[in-house]
Amino acid sequence: MNRFTILFGILGIFLLAGIRIIFEYKRAIKFRFGKYIKTLNPGFRWIIPIIETIQIVDIRVITFNIDSQEVMTEDNVPCSIDGVVFFKINDSERAVLEVEEYKFAITQLAQAALRDVCGKVELDTILSKREEMGKNIKEIVELETKEWGIEIIDVKIKDIQLPENMRRMMANQAEAERSRRARIILALAEEQAATKLLEAGKLIDQSPSAIKLRLYQTLSNIAAEKNSTILFPFPEEMLPNQEKKSK
Repeated sequence: MNRFTILFGILGIFLLAGIRIIFEYKRAIKFRFGKYIKTLNPGFRWIIPIIETIQIVDIRVITFNIDSQEVMTEDNVPCSIDGVVFFKINDSERAVLEVEEYKFAITQLAQAALRDVCGKVELDTILSKREEMGKNIKEIVELETKEWGIEIIDVKIKDIQLPENMRRMMANQAEAERSRRARIILALAEEQAATKLLEAGKLIDQSPSAIKLRLYQTLSNIAAEKNSTILFPFPEEMLPNQEKKSK
């Protein structure tokens, strides 16, 4: 009786040791004596303990940071640039069998591609066209990873660290640019105002009555404060009559 109990106990442990639960967002690469057998889909699975082993692969979109890289741009400006990579495994078998530690391999490829792409352009291009720089890095990395069954979703440049003296120079440049725009806007405003005044003067010159009305309006504005005395050295009737001259 004890022998049967021990036997059934060993058998139960053996069966339980082979149970594997694979989640929907994962796949399991099955090996027997180190040889690839097949890819296990999600659900309840059983393998032969000791003889068979599995390697779990996550097929969701995976994100990792590109460590800050020291880059010398085309215009000889040193800067530190980091980013982030989004990728997804489309072929679990190839991702495991074709490359050792695919995450580490993608990291190295992304770092090298970032230095290569950013080192061939000027600093202004990196600052103003981050999206384009990310696409160029993505294309370079994809050339290698597509052979491993891995799809690069996107590459983003996150942060660009510049030397302190370069930051001051860029701040001065931005301030000078804002000052230039302000002066241009002020000059345009004065030009438009002068044009309108010229048009109004020509219109008023066509009618002496309009000149008188404008004069009365000006006197009314001056007298609004009630702290001024207005003197006319001669009567208004002595002013030249524009209508008679025109006739």
